[in-house]
Parts: sequence; structure tokens; C-alpha cells
Amino acid sequence: MAPLGHEDPEVPPARAAVRGTGPDLKSRPVSPPRHSGAGRNPVPDQPMTLGPWLRACAERHGDREAMEVMGEAKSYAGLDGDADCLATGLTAGIGLAPGDRAAVIMRNSLACVDTWFAMARSGIVDVPVNVAQRGDGLAYVLGQSRSQAVVCDIEFADRLAEVTPELSELRHVILHRPDGGDSGAPSFGPGVAVHELPSLYADTAPRPPALEATDIAVILYTSGTTGPPKGAMLSHAANLRLTRHTRRLMGYGPDDVLYTAFPLFHINARYTTVTVAMEAGARCVLEQRFSAGGFWDTCRAKGVTAFNYMGALLMMLWKQPARPDDADHPVRRGFGAPCPPDIWEPFEERFDVRLTEVYGSTEVPIVTQNGMADVDLADRRIGTAGRPSGLYGMRIVDESGKEVPPGLAGEIVVRSQPGNATFSGYYDMAEATAEAWRGGWFHTGDRGVVDADGYLTFIDRMKDCVRRRGENISSWEVEQAIARHPAVLEAAVVGVPSELSEEEVLACVVLKPDRTVGEEELIEHCTGRMAHFAVPRYIRWMDELPRNASERVQKFQLRAEGLTPGTWDRLAETGVRR
Repeated sequence: MAPLGHEDPEVPPARAAVRGTGPDLKSRPVSPPRHSGAGRNPVPDQPMTLGPWLRACAERHGDREAMEVMGEAKSYAGLDGDADCLATGLTAGIGLAPGDRAAVIMRNSLACVDTWFAMARSGIVDVPVNVAQRGDGLAYVLGQSRSQAVVCDIEFADRLAEVTPELSELRHVILHRPDGGDSGAPSFGPGVAVHELPSLYADTAPRPPALEATDIAVILYTSGTTGPPKGAMLSHAANLRLTRHTRRLMGYGPDDVLYTAFPLFHINARYTTVTVAMEAGARCVLEQRFSAGGFWDTCRAKGVTAFNYMGALLMMLWKQPARPDDADHPVRRGFGAPCPPDIWEPFEERFDVRLTEVYGSTEVPIVTQNGMADVDLADRRIGTAGRPSGLYGMRIVDESGKEVPPGLAGEIVVRSQPGNATFSGYYDMAEATAEAWRGGWFHTGDRGVVDADGYLTFIDRMKDCVRRRGENISSWEVEQAIARHPAVLEAAVVGVPSELSEEEVLACVVLKPDRTVGEEELIEHCTGRMAHFAVPRYIRWMDELPRNASERVQKFQLRAEGLTPGTWDRLAETGVRR
């Protein structure tokens, strides 16, 4: 597949730089969706920033409904107008400037979308934060990103207040109250001004900042491997390249309705659902939670034609009791990864849906693709991650960096090229960026093999992280939290297979001499220090961790041993899956 059409010069990662809902948050009236779309084409391919791109979408589609979030709808024109209003409040109102970082801790809502687009329009760098973060993990992301402002749903205000003493650069907290009212707010300390989000929607348009397509639009934090999480910087251009490529790959048009329950702090919901739907002149439906039991009924009610999936979502749908109307719905396409190979075709047949899978990461999205909308079914190869997308160069290399022939396994490495969607480096982590980009190639830390026809098969992660229910979990973060317990000498965290798909978290723990701690106490210790999905399910007590001659913990051995006799299972004790 050829690279994307626009050929603006690439900017090497080392040179990338971060430049120094209406007034009452109610949905504006929208015209009923018009799905004919006659004569409509996507916004032309050209290097641009997200602000002008949003304006172009609004000029083309006006009062047509752009999205519905938790039952509230907004038009293309409404999104554009509210981005203007809020951008003015963020800049002229409280003094944020292009290049300033502002973190966002919000569930999916129209206010969250407004905040995203207002920041993009004004040149403020968006730092979406996983709403499950708390304690040390939350403090790290807000501190490492040097966020000067935080936009926060009121339900997360207390946990934010707990860490603000550690945030020396924080100047503004902006509170969003989804249910309205004034339930008060905690103190965020001296020097931090508190604002209510509705008060920042101004009546005047902002002064357009001088932005370039290569400027950084967003910093998305990825799970750390042998160290803390890293903030992957993505430019306006990279966001739109991913958007446009996904629309072409899936063949979306004005008649489509895209659905996701993935959160807007993930690249999946942002740049392969929301912006893709808008690029196509389509409509998107966002929810806050996924329900396997109610999914198809929601799709019928909303007219959904396509959905995104990650992690165990497909397996959850597959395990639902079969019904005579399983294929009686408007959905025709699914986009994401991974689908277990043994259920791919049975899933498609049962639900009358065609799946397209991709391989990639936050840093390099859609490296390969399998099952494109415009190719014959015979051209896909189930069990593989597909062939290169054309967005990047890709090869498989050995430990010395030398390319290996087809059929031999090695590390998957990716090279940027004109028209790619590559990230622009890790924020304020020059050494980590240089380590990732070696010899002009981005080293994914994933192991794979390419066959003679160019199809990639993903084997495993060389990286030290755990993938659980669509979330990447930093083993390092969990280990650091466990080690803070006074009875713990050291810990090693690995992933073990889950009965759903992906992995569960296993903590192998060594206690200090003459110290004891119960499993429940250790879990309670973890709960307040990390996201709920990162809390270990399994605990294995060990006298010592396996190490090599260099004293490195041999995690491959712990993974291979898996759940040994005597391993404690939190789910078996509580019966609660979180």
C-alpha cells in the first residue's frame, strides 16, 4: 500500500519541539443526521493543524450531527464554535500560551471533546491522563509533563489535591461538574487558581496562534519498561495522518456511524474513532463504559455501522450466549486488535461483521494492517498482523541490528518516512528517545517474524510491561509501589495468560528477613498507589528472585513458570473482577 499522499518534509524526532459545550455546557440544537452525503468528500489531504482542520470540517458539514456522547449530541458547527469559545477562555482568560502543557483528567463527555479541540486550536499541548491514575502514578505524569493547568472532572478533584504539593509548576485547576451544581472543591494549595469550566467559555473567538503542522499537539504516556512511563509527543500532522489513513483503510463515508467506549485519553478513541468519523463526514457515538450484554442493542438503537476493539472486547462479545438475532444489526466493520485467530472467522460469520486488524503502538500507530475494507478476503491472512501499511518502513532485525531473512524471528523496527504518523520523541527524555531511535530505526521492543509474502506475525513483547484488558501496565511502577511496603525486600511483576485474553498481573514478592505481610494487606497497600487495573491479581511468595550473572532478574523464567502451586489469586478470594 502506498504512503499517504501529502509529502511534507518529515522532522527528525530530535528536532521536534513543544512551542513555548457552550457557556452552560449544554448541547446545541442539531439538525437530524443527513446520511445521503451526495457529493461529499473528506477534507483534502494537506499539512495542517487540528484547529483549521476542525474549521474545515465545520464549513463542510455545518449543523449536521457530529457526535453523541452519553446521550448528548453536538453538530460540527457546534464543536467548532465551542472550541473557539473555550480557547479564548484558556488563553486570554487565564493566560495559557502555545506550548504550555495542560493535563486532562476527564471521562468521555462533550466537555472533554471541547477541551481537546480548544487546546488544539490555541496551541496548548494536551496531556490526557488515565482517569484510573492516582497517588504516585498521577503525581509522576503531572510532574514529568510540567503541566501548568489541569482540567478535571469533579470526581477526581480529591485525588488531584492529594498530589498538588508535589507539582511545582501547576498554576490552574479547572473543574468540570457533569451533573452541574456546586458541591464545593478541595484546596489545591497556595498559588493554584481554581476555575469552573463553564466560566471559561468566552463570547469572542481567539486570536489564531502561529502554529505549524509539526508542532506538538498531545503528549500520551506509555507504560514504562525498565523505568517510569514516557510521554510520547505527537504532532498535529501525525494526528491527521493517522486519521486520514484510518478513514481510507476502513472506507468510511458520510453514511457511517462509528462507536467506541474507549476513553479519550487513548489514541484509539481519539484518532481512529472521533477524528476519523469527522474526516469522513460521519457521526460517532461515545460512551463511558462497554457492556458486552448490551452492545448489539446499543448498535441497533444508535444505527452504528462500525466499532473499534482492543484487548478482550471481542472475546467478551463472543462468550455472550448465542441469540437468533446475533447478526440482526447495522454493524458491518470492526477495527482494532487482537482477535484470537480461532474465533476470527466464526465471529465474522455469527455477527455478520468484517474485521480489520492492525499492529502498532502509540509511538508508531498502524505499522501493519490485515483485512482492509477494499481488498478481497483472500488477501488477508488470519493469525498474522498483516502487511506494512505504507506509513513507515519496517524490518525484522537481530540483536546487532542486522536485518534477518523472512521466516526468522527478531525485533520489529520501524523507520519514519514522508507521510508517516511517527511520534516526535519522548517529552523531556532525550536519552530514552535516543535509545528508542537507534541507527535511524525506532525499536519497538516487540518480537516478530515476516513470511515470504510480507505478512508480519507478532510473537511477544521484549518490553517489560503487562497488557491487561486493553491497558499497558508498567511493571516498574507496580514493583516500585510494592517495594514501598515496609515488609517487602523486592518484587518482580510479570504478565501471565488470562482466561479472557491478554494477561493478568502476577507479583513475585520477596520479604525482608523476619517480616511478614498478608496478601490482602499487600493488595490494600497497592490499591491506593496505582490504577485499579494495575493492582496484581496474583501474588507469589519467593525466597529470592532468579537472576543471571549480571544480577538482572530473569523475568522470562518467572513468566515460563507462571502460576505455581501456592500462588494466591485475589479473584478467587473476593470474586470481584476489576
